[in-house]
Amino acid sequence: MKKPEILVTPLTVNDILPLAEAGADAFVVGEQRYGLRLAGDFNREDVQKSIELAHSKGKKVYLAMNAIFHNEKIAELSEYIQFAAAASVDAIIFGDPAVLMIAKEVAPDMRLHWSTETTGTNWYTCNYWGRKGAKRAVLAREINMDAIVEIKENAEVEIEVLVHGMSCMFQSKRSLLGNYYEYQGKVMEIENRKMQKNMFLHDKERENKYPIFEDENGTHIMSPNDICIIDELQDMLEAGVDSFKIDGILKSPEYILAVTKAYREAIDLFFEDADAYDDKKGELLANIEEIQPANRSLDTGFFFKETVY
Repeated sequence: MKKPEILVTPLTVNDILPLAEAGADAFVVGEQRYGLRLAGDFNREDVQKSIELAHSKGKKVYLAMNAIFHNEKIAELSEYIQFAAAASVDAIIFGDPAVLMIAKEVAPDMRLHWSTETTGTNWYTCNYWGRKGAKRAVLAREINMDAIVEIKENAEVEIEVLVHGMSCMFQSKRSLLGNYYEYQGKVMEIENRKMQKNMFLHDKERENKYPIFEDENGTHIMSPNDICIIDELQDMLEAGVDSFKIDGILKSPEYILAVTKAYREAIDLFFEDADAYDDKKGELLANIEEIQPANRSLDTGFFFKETVY
């Protein structure tokens, strides 16, 4: 068995080195014009600096280009992919086939990670995109542990799984928040998502609060709880899942750092002594629960939901 990569989403360039020291192996960076639901908005200078810092520590940087591209943005993709190649980014994360097609033209050696967030649900689909040129498939958040293990057993590409953080429940390309306030006769300037940590959609029937924000890619409604699977990693570690993602969207740098350290300890402990991990995992979970924001509960997402056919 090989250790899985710990993939983390930093908020700023200043987070790269501390997270690398904490045990992160790779980072997702990018700007909201091209990437979806990033923890931080990284302009080109930030991307280049992040790559320099990460590579100095032997870590990797993946550039998010997983937005849905309408015709008006297609012309920009070629130049941005060329920038990514020149900056020595380790991979591009894509969902729109336009990115794949253009990358083959302008940067044929670029490593590509296929990520649509919702359609990576079976090994056949993962392998299909592998045949088209992707080296990794990011699995959907809505599949369970049995499906993840089955996919890994049959996949011809690397497999990435979200193990910690919130998931997107709904996205619209429309500016729903802005339209709502305009309808009410109010003016609301939609600011960068980093400033919108206190906006929620309240479901009184379910007693849930869903974080909601609006950016250049539209309106995003997030899950009411954070996934945390630190005490249930064994099946995926034994299956050889290639990458564990910690998503830090709408979280503080301190929180992301602490969670990264916890997962690093859990993974290293498992490979040293599986029984020791089994003894310690409850404590690791409790430590994360202590630093959870008051309005964010932890759960296991869909990992242990029964599949219904």
